[in-house]
Amino acid sequence: MLRDDLRTLWTEPRPPDAPARVRRDWALLAAGLAGVALEATLRENVVWRPVAVVLAVWPCLLLLWRRTHPLAMVTLAFGSVVLLPVASLVAAPREPVGLYTGAVVLVLVYALPRWGSGREVVLGASVILAAGALCSVTDETPFLENLVGIAFLLLPGVIGAAVRFRGTARERQVEQVRSREREQLARELHDTVAHHVSAMVIIAQAGRVLAGTDPSAAVAALEGVEEEGARTLEEMRAMVAALRDRGVGAELAPPAGVADLERLVRTPGGRLRVDLGLDGELDALPPALDAAVYRIVQESVTNALRHAVDATELVVRVSAERHTVRVSVRDDGRRTGRGRDGYGLTGLRERATLLGGTLRAGPGADRGWHVEAELPRARNEIRVHARPRR
Repeated sequence: MLRDDLRTLWTEPRPPDAPARVRRDWALLAAGLAGVALEATLRENVVWRPVAVVLAVWPCLLLLWRRTHPLAMVTLAFGSVVLLPVASLVAAPREPVGLYTGAVVLVLVYALPRWGSGREVVLGASVILAAGALCSVTDETPFLENLVGIAFLLLPGVIGAAVRFRGTARERQVEQVRSREREQLARELHDTVAHHVSAMVIIAQAGRVLAGTDPSAAVAALEGVEEEGARTLEEMRAMVAALRDRGVGAELAPPAGVADLERLVRTPGGRLRVDLGLDGELDALPPALDAAVYRIVQESVTNALRHAVDATELVVRVSAERHTVRVSVRDDGRRTGRGRDGYGLTGLRERATLLGGTLRAGPGADRGWHVEAELPRARNEIRVHARPRR
């Protein structure tokens, strides 16, 4: 088991979202250089001042590449760190060598497990431990203090690993939310296709019965089968490639839609007054779009009931236009420092994206929390392979 864990660590890739350089890197560089200048100017007992200044400026510059080349930066930094102790063995100065601002290498220790691959972490940790051990040998500090110093040196690396693990865990949770949303959409797609196919079977059976006595009725039945097939193909082309889940069964139950919003907004206890407004042609929405509208309102109402501080009213608006359906949910709760953009909204964004739309959520200008979604309906209304009736 230990061998497997070590192999997993060795083959761990780098995080994919490592930024090359951000604004705070320049601020950190400026702070480090300012600290070196102040210490070199004000401290009187600096040994080999020019050399000490150069070797203190060097790790400050390496901070700019700590995310993209973590192992190389750690190797270069700690390679320069051991130069002064090794030189002190020969020259034997009476005062400690180096500047205290050289402690900036701790940032590189943090960056190694935060942004490096598993192989880089192992090799970089070996370099750090070797440099710490060499400095301990050249120092006259007691062994226990040296041991505490090495532990302190490795502490930023532990913090970096914890931050990386936390970020990875959150990404995994977000991906699970997206997978659940796709699974739900796959179930709804299954129900839609089953409904259309059932209608096609019934129409085809009726056409076969009428074919001998009324050929025109049989032709009309065939056209009905064609239209149902076209609608089914359009629904499948819109979602099935992204939503295929072969291991999940589905129940033949119609998903909730716009028609169920009246029942949804009847909040228990009357803590929030819900103002529901429906505008436009909302009776003939494609099933996937109809279910998406319901899910957006459902999640938004649930969030308002749970998190809206001192809210008294919730305004829900669903309006259908020629090519789009717009959904707006707003509460009048008091704004707090912490937002409500959790995993539920992540799933809704995934659903809106799969349908070709957008969803935005955030605090209002004055009060409350606003959720705005815009979903296209045009591409779901295209009748592929359709032909005019004769």
